[in-house]
Amino acid sequence: MIQSMTGYGKAEAQLQAGKLTLEIRTLNGKSADINLKSSLLPKDKELEVRKRLADRLVRGTIDLYISFEAGASDTAHSINADVFHAYWQSAVKALDKEVDPSILAGAILRLPDVVDSKKADIITEEEWPKVSAALDQALDQLCDYRANEGKALYKDVTGRVEGILKLYDQVEALEGERITTVREKFDKALAELAAKPNPERLEQEMIFYLEKYDINEEKVRLRQHCKYFMETIDGEPYPGKKLGFILQEMGREINTTGSKANHAGIQQLVVRMKDELEKIREQSMNIL
Repeated sequence: MIQSMTGYGKAEAQLQAGKLTLEIRTLNGKSADINLKSSLLPKDKELEVRKRLADRLVRGTIDLYISFEAGASDTAHSINADVFHAYWQSAVKALDKEVDPSILAGAILRLPDVVDSKKADIITEEEWPKVSAALDQALDQLCDYRANEGKALYKDVTGRVEGILKLYDQVEALEGERITTVREKFDKALAELAAKPNPERLEQEMIFYLEKYDINEEKVRLRQHCKYFMETIDGEPYPGKKLGFILQEMGREINTTGSKANHAGIQQLVVRMKDELEKIREQSMNIL
């Protein structure tokens, strides 16, 4: 069954320092565009994490967020006294007036490098297996999400492909009427011109004209493309890119049918087929 490229997964790891939360969000994309949106992940683990994300998720825009909530035993932070004092002296000098010490101290504590939270040491080598297991859990959840979304996508696009085939059946039903209409137009034009053409030559021209606007090849090719679309979506694990190419070919046959139609009813059916095809194309962009 196909998968959507849109997904979300979340997992937690309880470390000695506190709780680590991992969130993975994915959107559609042409390749695996991986963004690690956290400074908590150790540098020596980045390549491993990127490879695991790419192997499991294949492609799409992939964002990994890691957040940390300190435990009760790790809430105390150390204050860099030298930096705090330097900020204090600069503030007092710049303000050049009496300042409430508690307000000034609170403001300075929020400035960079004043408080050391020791976040760089949150994920240690000893506790990495916990983080690794949480990453797998988040990936499992995301893949389940993608699979559920994929079921809805499959139902929608395959139903629309069947709809296009049914619309083309209606086109076939109008072909006889179209030929009759073409002959009537010829006869009317000749009558207005009061012309008396050679019957054999007229028949030859009529055959040539009808062959020029014959849509039998388009009909056969479109059905083949629709069949290939269904075989691909049913038979390949990640059919998204290939489906895009097949849809281009389907669109070409539908457009050619419209240019050859020369019949109002067929033109209306072509417009409806184009509408269905565009909706399939929009949905297929999210198929993995």
